[in-house]
Amino acid sequence: MLLETINDPADLRRLPRTQLAPVAEELRAYVLESVARTGGHLSSNLGTVELTIALHYVFNTPHDRIVWDVGHQTYPHKILTGRRERMASLRQLGGLAGFPQRAESEYDAFGTAHSSTSISAALGMAVAAKQKGEQRHCIAVIGDGAMSAGMAFEALNNAGVLETDILVILNDNDMSISPPVGALNRYLAQLMSGRFYAATKELGKNVLKVAPPLFELAKRFEEHAKGMVVPATLFEKFGFNYVGPIDGHDLDSLIPTLQNVKQLKGPQFLHVVTKKGQGYKLAEADPVAYHGPGKFDPAVGLVKPATQPKPTFTQVFGQWLCDMAAQDHRLVGITPAMREGSGMLEFHQRFPDRYHDVGIAEQHAVTFAAGLACEGMKPVVAIYSTFLQRAYDQLIHDVALQKLPVVFALDRAGLVGADGPTHAGAYDIPYLRCVPNVSIACPADENECRKLLTTAYQQDHPVAVRYPRGAGAGVAVEPGLQSLPFGRGEVRRQGRSVVVLAFGTLLYPALQAAERLDASVANMRWAKPLDKELLLQLAASHDALVTVEEGAIMGGAGSAVLEALQAAGVVKPVLQLGLRDEYAPHGDPARLLSLQGLDAAGIEASIRARFGELVAHAAPSLKVVG
Repeated sequence: MLLETINDPADLRRLPRTQLAPVAEELRAYVLESVARTGGHLSSNLGTVELTIALHYVFNTPHDRIVWDVGHQTYPHKILTGRRERMASLRQLGGLAGFPQRAESEYDAFGTAHSSTSISAALGMAVAAKQKGEQRHCIAVIGDGAMSAGMAFEALNNAGVLETDILVILNDNDMSISPPVGALNRYLAQLMSGRFYAATKELGKNVLKVAPPLFELAKRFEEHAKGMVVPATLFEKFGFNYVGPIDGHDLDSLIPTLQNVKQLKGPQFLHVVTKKGQGYKLAEADPVAYHGPGKFDPAVGLVKPATQPKPTFTQVFGQWLCDMAAQDHRLVGITPAMREGSGMLEFHQRFPDRYHDVGIAEQHAVTFAAGLACEGMKPVVAIYSTFLQRAYDQLIHDVALQKLPVVFALDRAGLVGADGPTHAGAYDIPYLRCVPNVSIACPADENECRKLLTTAYQQDHPVAVRYPRGAGAGVAVEPGLQSLPFGRGEVRRQGRSVVVLAFGTLLYPALQAAERLDASVANMRWAKPLDKELLLQLAASHDALVTVEEGAIMGGAGSAVLEALQAAGVVKPVLQLGLRDEYAPHGDPARLLSLQGLDAAGIEASIRARFGELVAHAAPSLKVVG
């Protein structure tokens, strides 16, 4: 096995080119085998096998920097850079991350996982190298989806005027090249990437400039000729030398082209066409289904579970969205390139005229919703908590300042498990709570999620409804579009001395802990507005308070409780439980909650440690209210 002899890219570079194709076959098989065992991203990684080999073969990594946009296509990169034997630990606690991490390997030049950052980062590295007088290549590998974000074009616009040596590789996996066109493109790409072509083109420009009519004619001919063999010359308008498109699965095309581009000065743009799921027929046929599968048998493929699992919060949202749209023609659904992830597939099918996927453009998504709301529509923005961070100014300036009725359905609130800290929705309560006119609902279960979405939709100002990834307690979801009282919580268990104020799905482990402590439990439901009437009643009837939330403690719902008590002049001991001031690692979600002390045992232990004299001798009770 050739792959077993490659422990770093230097080993790869010692191989003759004739052995790279067998390496690609082994690497693709190893990626498939690894993901089948652990779960993870598959289609995108199968599509970057040859490109990864070519990059490490041509460039002197890690001295030369490669920045992988998003980074969910870097499993081949990890395998070739000394992490092959650790792939069995992928996305598990203490194991390899699913995305590049600088702390994990010197070959991970930049930590990624959010989209469209690669060109900016690589440009920064290129400028730093220039200022320090270091000779190194800086390469950004970005997908066609990530190119839909404005940030990528901001970076291109900046790079084009800096005269810095940077290579941007567009990994375009949304089209295919037929063999005849591919062969022609291979020849033209190598020709256009050669130093002779670049020098001749520059010389011709200088000579013809003395004869403006001839120069303009030559310029038109070049643009027309290139327009026949490449998708666009847009990137040349940004100041880049555009090369391609070339077949990203053809090493005999990739390697010579990269070797030629490597010799050129200034900003270079290489257009590479790949196919998601390449080499695994099931993933090729359905790259969406195999984008991020769990464990499966490669010989069989994905199999639907025999028993119907509990509905996820995402599915609850998707059904609510369809039901509310059927009742109210003003509803418009918006997603920044997360149709499947946000549960909007059925909505798209049933209400195509009211469905808008704006691409990976969170800022635009939020301001687009604001414009719709100005004209009397009722926009619902389905967005992950961690991705709304990317549109914070638009949230404040365009939505909240104008008090526009936009509903933000915040999926993946709290810890997300294997995707790790880049995708964890840890900060939405703090960053939303400080913005005037914005309310935050924290449903405890699936049924409450549906009702609070309806409540949010009925308001005349922006409201965010935050809910976690996956399923909840398994509470049956009632049909209809009933709402819950705005800004009001409820007592779920009446106990003694200590009261636990639960925000969101941690209500259920809080109830389990309270049984052993004989503590009271309140389902607060709203982080903003806080149910101050209920809070003050509970503070008056208990000796101590505990707040529990699956979000950052600093500035979170517990902080709101402290602020309300202080404003009312109430002095009571308060214990805040939530996500600590650290980045939680990737791993099993239940295990991560346990490490944060947010499972039932952890909540009980924290309360006993702080308020032992109030609960130590409490007898177990089964008194449950509601």
